[in-house]
Amino acid sequence: MIKIYAPASIGNINVGFDILGAAISPKNGTSLGDYITITPSDTLKIKNIGRFAFQLPKNMKKNIVWKCWKHFRKIIKTNTSVKITLEKNMPIGSGLGSSACSIVATLVAMNQFFNKPLNAIELLNIMGIIEGEISGEPHYDNVAPSYYGGLQLVINEDNFISQEIPFFKNWIWIVAWPGINISTSSARSILPMQYDKNTCIEHSRLLSGFIHASHTQQENLAIKLMKDIIAEPYRMQLIPHFLEMKQKILNIGAINFGISGSGPTIFVICNKISIANNISHWLQKNYLKNANGFVHICELDILGARNIEV
Repeated sequence: MIKIYAPASIGNINVGFDILGAAISPKNGTSLGDYITITPSDTLKIKNIGRFAFQLPKNMKKNIVWKCWKHFRKIIKTNTSVKITLEKNMPIGSGLGSSACSIVATLVAMNQFFNKPLNAIELLNIMGIIEGEISGEPHYDNVAPSYYGGLQLVINEDNFISQEIPFFKNWIWIVAWPGINISTSSARSILPMQYDKNTCIEHSRLLSGFIHASHTQQENLAIKLMKDIIAEPYRMQLIPHFLEMKQKILNIGAINFGISGSGPTIFVICNKISIANNISHWLQKNYLKNANGFVHICELDILGARNIEV
């Protein structure tokens, strides 16, 4: 029996559209990610459990776990069948890398079950391809951090799909999902097909400056450069009262605020736990729309996908 956990992730992180992602874990030990358990079986079986299993399709062949199995089985050329149990702790369409969690956990578990026929680069490449089947094109800003952990920069050059960059250990991350969903494809379709030259130049300045500030541990500079001029101006219309909420959170003491991935989850960064608690209370009262919603005070998950003892 193999059991793997893959953590949630924040894609883009304002300044790095499609090429920056951070794996996160709640400080209180809550599982904000998916578990996959694989056991031998005479026929392929997929079982869904967990808090958000009700969101998964009834048709097995529409389940992303089945898609992972299909890709993996074709690559390693095996006729062996297994039973796959997905513990779905992540809401679909939340902007926290829900599909990436399932993809990463499933492929890592299958690779271990079959004695690791694929290396890390091969696995991550498949993860991006399957993720692309959902969003419309391959991208790695969720699967890379969920797989490797930490803060990942997508390189996609010379067999390096992503590499970890330094992060600020005093940062406290808060994520708030209101309890409603936005499809990744819809959130991507709202973006313009082209950007003007000045926007491209400014985005390059912000991103390169943030990477430099991270490596040289210039916290204030990094915060100033964490601006989203690519997606936020368009996606904020999908989140009611976004600008008013952003200003309120910054007034409480946050040092950064943005949309996690495609939304509607928002993320907040602060550097004092007292401020984090105040922001968490405000978001619970003002941002959650139903009982399914949640707010978590988090830290970066530096482990990524890992084995769970059973």
